[in-house]
Amino acid sequence: MALGQAPYDLWPVALAGLVGACLLFSEAKTPMRAVGAGWSVGVAYFGLSLSWIVEPFQVDAAATGWMAPFALFGIAAGLALFWALAFWGAAHAARRRMMALAVLWAAAEFARAYVLTGFPWGLVGYIWTPSAAAQWASVIGPHGLTLATLALGALAASVPGAERKAWPALGSAVLLAALIGGGALLLPPLQDLTGRPDVRLLQPNAPQREKWDRDKVRMFFERQVDFTAAPSHGGLPRPALVVWPETALPMLLHNADEALGIVTDAAFPAQVVVGIQRSEEGRWYNSLALVSRGPELEQLYDKHHLVPFGEYMPAAAIFARWNIAGLASRAEAGYSPGPGPVLLDLGPELGRALPLICYEAVFPQDVHRAPERPDFLLQITNDAWFGQFSGPYQHLAQARFRAIEQGLPLLRAANTGVSAVIDGAGRVLDRLPLDEAGYLDTPLPPPLRLTLYSRTGDLPMLLVLLFLGITALWPRRSVSD
Repeated sequence: MALGQAPYDLWPVALAGLVGACLLFSEAKTPMRAVGAGWSVGVAYFGLSLSWIVEPFQVDAAATGWMAPFALFGIAAGLALFWALAFWGAAHAARRRMMALAVLWAAAEFARAYVLTGFPWGLVGYIWTPSAAAQWASVIGPHGLTLATLALGALAASVPGAERKAWPALGSAVLLAALIGGGALLLPPLQDLTGRPDVRLLQPNAPQREKWDRDKVRMFFERQVDFTAAPSHGGLPRPALVVWPETALPMLLHNADEALGIVTDAAFPAQVVVGIQRSEEGRWYNSLALVSRGPELEQLYDKHHLVPFGEYMPAAAIFARWNIAGLASRAEAGYSPGPGPVLLDLGPELGRALPLICYEAVFPQDVHRAPERPDFLLQITNDAWFGQFSGPYQHLAQARFRAIEQGLPLLRAANTGVSAVIDGAGRVLDRLPLDEAGYLDTPLPPPLRLTLYSRTGDLPMLLVLLFLGITALWPRRSVSD
């Protein structure tokens, strides 16, 4: 199943694994055996798909390397509990246990996106990223696509034990055709980008081990300034916007006037979006600043959905007793959250952008919470933390889903990659390869479509899951003489 996630993108193999997981459930004769099956499948799935989780602990291996195997097993085992609970509930279903499994499993994935601040990384529905079926996210969202995927696996797994085997086989074939064929019909044509304003995305490629090295910070800063000042290719006009990645400047905002002056002079007449840290009244923030020549701070956004143990420590006082600070050790208990989503007003030519800093692009509900509909999504990130294999590509895949769900283009500036421009159908129109320094000049795609999911969010699917879950677990009525 994990081989359906990026960078493997083997959705047929993932479907085969899903059918195998459902068959394991069918062999579980008691609820506790079902728990064991669900937890084991979950540990294996998350253990492989989230193997990149060890990378942040290797940045300072001497201090935090010992935590890596515990972190990987801990997160895999913890997330697998959601699946174990779904398998346990399905084992109590009075009838149609396999379809009950699909519903409760989808409900568990839904819960995983919200409980304890949520961690929806690697949703089962993301196996469709390289296929046309991903377009269904614009209608039923990622959780609806996950439910359809699990129902497909449950139907296919029901074929061997069905008394009338034609019905599950026919149902799974029809559902697969609907996912792929219907997705192809939902896929809009490419837009004509003639006359659209250009933007420039910077990728300095500063490895995390070197990013804050005193002997190298100036080199990385000057590299980004040179990219900012570089002439446009082919004699085209200068870009209207230059985007630097997350935490691109090596100083706090209140000490950055000189650096921002250099940056905005190099970018003129373009505006600049830059990732920077700031402090206020003893609190630290992971921030995005919109600046113009002067330098003038036009707008500020503080990241509000923080990474547990990475950017802040839950129950920091308790962990401090054992001298455990995770990776959130820059300030006491790490960063503080900002007040919530805001829109950046970039003027009539570019429109308004919804800023997303790194991990925030993982959450469809955060994008849906925008105060008004933006013209495009703007993600700055530092994926150097995620290593050089699966993590950055999975992060990119989830950004593509946010674009599909909202019908909006997404600009993505990543420190080490993958920087990309994505249209409102989730197509990557241009990109910079992973671990390569450079910049990308690209036309900004216009908004594509107002999708059904962008209007409704997750509420309809929550109601569907509640109804189907109650139906699946409702006791069978007995008739007595």
